[in-house]
Amino acid sequence: MSTSDTAVAGPATEPEPAFTRFPDLASRQLGGAVVWANDELFAERENLIKPEEPSYSTYTFGHKGQVYDGWETRRRREPGHDWALIRLGVPGVVHGVIVDTSFFKGNYPPEVSVEGAAVDGHPSPAELNDLKKWIPLVPRSPVRGDHRNAFTVHHEERITHVRLCQYPDGGVARLRVHGHVVPDPFHFTANALDLAALENGGTVVGCSNMFYSSPTNLISPDHARIMGEGWETARRRDDGNDWVAIALAGPGVVRIAELDTSYFLGNAPGWASLHGYDARIGQQPDDAVELLARRRLQPDTRHRFRLPAGPELTHVRLDVYPDGGMARVRLWGALTEPGRDDLVLRWYNLLPAIQVLRVLGGFGLSSTDAEAAVKARPVTDRHDLPEALRAELPL
Repeated sequence: MSTSDTAVAGPATEPEPAFTRFPDLASRQLGGAVVWANDELFAERENLIKPEEPSYSTYTFGHKGQVYDGWETRRRREPGHDWALIRLGVPGVVHGVIVDTSFFKGNYPPEVSVEGAAVDGHPSPAELNDLKKWIPLVPRSPVRGDHRNAFTVHHEERITHVRLCQYPDGGVARLRVHGHVVPDPFHFTANALDLAALENGGTVVGCSNMFYSSPTNLISPDHARIMGEGWETARRRDDGNDWVAIALAGPGVVRIAELDTSYFLGNAPGWASLHGYDARIGQQPDDAVELLARRRLQPDTRHRFRLPAGPELTHVRLDVYPDGGMARVRLWGALTEPGRDDLVLRWYNLLPAIQVLRVLGGFGLSSTDAEAAVKARPVTDRHDLPEALRAELPL
């Protein structure tokens, strides 16, 4: 493919940090939003969390100057710094952050920091700006221009919002907040759950090939809008097949599988099968039981298959034959009692202490009892949760 006059190459690629195997919790594709920025004169804040990579074209000038695919503030003429507030699409524990300054060369910030917060409900920008407690995730650190600046994060608490600060001003193309999902059990019902869904805590733990796009797309929210929002492998030239393995949100029983090939026309798999196993009892992929025998698939189609009642599972593997692409995978079923307990306890133990106090206070616990409950964490048995909390849990 020839390069246009206006195309400009991005920064040189480097090996991806290990934390990028986790999903980007801030991505617009997962429902993230940049809810506020103190300034966005040159380029709008919403660009920060676009799922696609940043781009640049020379001589694309608007009334305010060169058009940038990122967030850019005006040049400061007074003390202070600029910041943006981002609501994560799904809350979770953050393992790493990328502050991508691609194509910002003479106008990137010399330093940045990233902070996190855990907030109940749906706070307004004013309420977020009034927060007194922000948790340092990335301390004030130097960054390079036109570069994917990666920072490993060591903080084992559930985060719902982040604040990106740049010192003193400038432009950032993308913010990626990689981590594992910690869903809120109060948002679930007991018997109708997509056990594979990323927003419920499902995770892709392995795949044979991700040449064109990430397998995490398979378990992302909503329907795919284009082929690029699914998972697609390279063309196979051998007698094997491609596959992806998913760790479920918790141990459960899968009863309905949806295999969606929407937008894949000439490159959908010809067939697919599903197998599952329970890692809690030492089972490995080779021990997997058949959930769905190899079935013919159609292009650009949402396939639904009712599965027979089967054993409790922690993992499901999708095999496609021989290769191709798929938009979404949904695995509808119910968490088992141990699965429900695991999800609830993980959420409770990973909440920041200040949020636990708010939650328990909302259920009528005195401040003394709530503080004692916080000190008793981590809790390893559901029956050790405060009784007022147990009584309200939907799972």
